[in-house]
Amino acid sequence: MLEFNRETLARKCSGLTADQLRLRAVEPSRLSLIGLVRHLTDVELGWFGRVLSEAEDTPFMYWRDGAPDGSDFHVDDADVDESFRLWHNACAQSRRITDACASVETFGVYPEGGDRYSLRWILTHMIQEYARHNGHADLLRERIDGKTGD
Repeated sequence: MLEFNRETLARKCSGLTADQLRLRAVEPSRLSLIGLVRHLTDVELGWFGRVLSEAEDTPFMYWRDGAPDGSDFHVDDADVDESFRLWHNACAQSRRITDACASVETFGVYPEGGDRYSLRWILTHMIQEYARHNGHADLLRERIDGKTGD
């Protein structure tokens, strides 16, 4: 289901120009399709790289402390090709980390606070995260060119 949701986001973004991918939903919202891609890049890196593999030094690509929305939704000058490349790389890394786990009961530790999360919990959370943002993506895509659906 997580892979289905990743593919859904890719489909929502397919066939659009860089300017269309940067188009915001409505002012003052910063929500855009490429912003969602950038946000989900850091979500992948956070949950799989920092938590599950316990690699606290896994850098976020866009998140910056103190920046509104962490800066992943600041896309006026976003390099669309690079954003997709980084997202695909983060997803591939997440798959490798998941594949290396002995079971869905493998646990990782959240670096800030020390809470423990199982792979099962992380996968469920990621499905929910993508599903919610795919709903946003559906509305954004409909606004751009009228296309809806998976």
